[in-house]
Amino acid sequence: MSFKKIGISLRIVKDPNYGEKRDAISHDWPRLFEKLDMVPIFIPNVLSNVELFLDQHELNGIILSGGDDLGCDIERDRTEEDLLKYGIKNHLPVLGVCRGMQLINNYFGGKNIKTDNKKHVNSDHVVNIVQNSYSKNLGKKISVNSYHNNIIAVENIGEKLEPFAKSDIDDTIEGLIHTEYDITGVMWHPERDLNKTNQLLLKKIFSNGQ
Repeated sequence: MSFKKIGISLRIVKDPNYGEKRDAISHDWPRLFEKLDMVPIFIPNVLSNVELFLDQHELNGIILSGGDDLGCDIERDRTEEDLLKYGIKNHLPVLGVCRGMQLINNYFGGKNIKTDNKKHVNSDHVVNIVQNSYSKNLGKKISVNSYHNNIIAVENIGEKLEPFAKSDIDDTIEGLIHTEYDITGVMWHPERDLNKTNQLLLKKIFSNGQ
């Protein structure tokens, strides 16, 4: 069996006993990788040369993980931007999850804004799949989890990005793709629901990784 190697970024947490910064990731991610016959390559936030590290692992794709806002840790911001640039340069599929999708939008000149709509925070809701290439796999409507208070309105989407999923709540963008690069973003957390829809989504995104 051939396993795809997927690089995934890590969040930064502060140890309560020692006060030191540590890289971390939810146990949900390795469980999802295992179901999909993928091998996670965890990418530290303190590498002096991210590109050299990635070259050594011969990745088939990259995930920019969720958790925390942009600007909370400059090390993570820099590392994830380097990962996005590496994916573009090496023609790798890139998936941005929640914060990761917001980073993608920012990178291409878009804007993320705060929302007071509590229905986006810790609440499942419906999204409409508006791209045929996705709806034929996922259906026209899917239920997703939601843990974010940052949103992307249609008028604030980055250059050469377009939505493939929109919120049934307020028509904000829940999923986006780049029109030239193999880049996808979703505002929900596929790792937190190991359902068929989320597994199909990741298989679709990473099916072209060499």
